[in-house]
Amino acid sequence: MNNSFFNRFTPKEPKFFPLLKQLSEVMIVASDLLIETMKHGGQHAVQVEDYKKIKEQERAGDKLSHQIFDDLNTTFITPFDREDIHALATRMDDVIDGINSCAKRIALYNPKAIPVDGVELATLIKKCAVIIGQAMSEIDTLRKNPVNIKKYCSQLHDLENEADGVYEQFIIKLFETETNSVEVIKLKEIMYELEKTTDAAELVGKVMKTIIVKYA
Repeated sequence: MNNSFFNRFTPKEPKFFPLLKQLSEVMIVASDLLIETMKHGGQHAVQVEDYKKIKEQERAGDKLSHQIFDDLNTTFITPFDREDIHALATRMDDVIDGINSCAKRIALYNPKAIPVDGVELATLIKKCAVIIGQAMSEIDTLRKNPVNIKKYCSQLHDLENEADGVYEQFIIKLFETETNSVEVIKLKEIMYELEKTTDAAELVGKVMKTIIVKYA
């Protein structure tokens, strides 16, 4: 097992840390693009182009995730348990997939307008992405000093709760004010995908908490 006496003195393959950091950087770029497409409400042609750019980032994220999974299969000693590295990469990729799914729905549904609540949720996703990026910059120090990683996990939890509140208030206003049933369906699905993406970001924090329990 990875935390055995023997493995404490065996060199561990560090290549996973820069790959995870690269994955977080893709997430940040995608989240920036998501904010842009949310601000381009009513400009469908522009939103379609935004989606194409986000799709490129989603493919880049998939490529990095697959590289991590392949390397896990060929690396003898890993810095953390293989399943934890796998889970971390998977959850980060889920966030990127969620961002892509949001942009895809906007491009397909072409809502008449994007509510300010949508921009707010996209901004919360960006904040989550930045925090995850900070965590990936420090993940290699987790064994010695988990304080900052714990702080990042708490911040992700708080942002997810904030996103829940924004989404719930939006749904209340939507059914009170929107009379076009088709627009209700469009906006509800888009906003649900945004909120679900913050859930995915919080799950990244839960994986990091699991690693802390094992190693810190």
